Amino acid sequence: MQAIIDKVHTAIAAQAPLQIRAGGSKDWYGNAPLGELLDISMHRGVVEYEPVELVLTAKAGTPLAEIEALLAANGQMLSFEPPHYGAHATLGGTLACGFSGPRRAHAGSARDALLGVQLLDGRGDVLNFGGKVIKNVAGYDVSRLMAGALGTLGVILQASLKVLPRPANEITLQFELDQGSAIARMNQLAGQALPISAAAWVGGVMMLRLEGSAAGIHAAQVKLGGEVNPHGAAFWLAAREQTAALFAGDMPLWRLSVPATTPPIALPGKQAVTWGGAQRWLKSDAPPGQIRSGAARAGGHATLFRAADKSAGVFQPLPKAMLALHQRLKQHFDPHGIFNRGRLYAEF
Repeated sequence: MQAIIDKVHTAIAAQAPLQIRAGGSKDWYGNAPLGELLDISMHRGVVEYEPVELVLTAKAGTPLAEIEALLAANGQMLSFEPPHYGAHATLGGTLACGFSGPRRAHAGSARDALLGVQLLDGRGDVLNFGGKVIKNVAGYDVSRLMAGALGTLGVILQASLKVLPRPANEITLQFELDQGSAIARMNQLAGQALPISAAAWVGGVMMLRLEGSAAGIHAAQVKLGGEVNPHGAAFWLAAREQTAALFAGDMPLWRLSVPATTPPIALPGKQAVTWGGAQRWLKSDAPPGQIRSGAARAGGHATLFRAADKSAGVFQPLPKAMLALHQRLKQHFDPHGIFNRGRLYAEF
């Protein structure tokens, strides 16, 4: 860790930007990184794991696969089912991007699972926020601020996460429905006591994943009807890792975050619905302004998730007041502006 700290102090003295990287599996996400590489890949390893307490602490460079294998051996899992997007995915990169998988709407996000972080800030100081239990915060929970900040506030050195027991059983049911009917049905079911852990719609088919006891799943299946998809596990993996057909090709991929009850958004291109309606994937070459306006009218926002041309900006432009708040946070945590400059917004 000292080598990382020393490099940050050198960058501060030179007023030179640094781009933070561990596994590099998410270099494509966000705006183009600037500056010299700050490699934290060797800062790895599980620091502490208490299966009985459902808490794990690991260094940022620890591969996700290593963490998941350790949890699986103890019948547990990361609650937010993070996508890897590559063989070298790490804990730090996943948290910095704020990525969550199909389970997010039912078990919470990466931010929700985060209990505490150790952070190297833009002054070269090592800071600790949060802790290792859920009820540990008085005031603002700074640790969760780091989830989705794309490293612009500092280097996540290690993190503590709450984990969950792995479900004993799982099946996936499928229903032939149009998009509007599927969204309405997902929201109707969300308010019922059913063991649903993921809900999605793509290509005229709604998918529901049921997890839990055999008796509970059987009762839900009888109530819901539908057909069992024998390839359900493969479907959710492809949705999580974006290896499904919808995500292939060079056409820009957009992620629209909207209220779950939002009816289908009339935009050109192919769409898919996940997170029970709250996340819409759009494969489209329509003008960015048209897509962002459509998301805004629905009460949400649009992110240019994957694209060769990012000149329109990856993230939805912020209102002046919100941008000023972001800039003040950046100034507080990284006063010299050395970490992942421009990765989130050009203004910082």
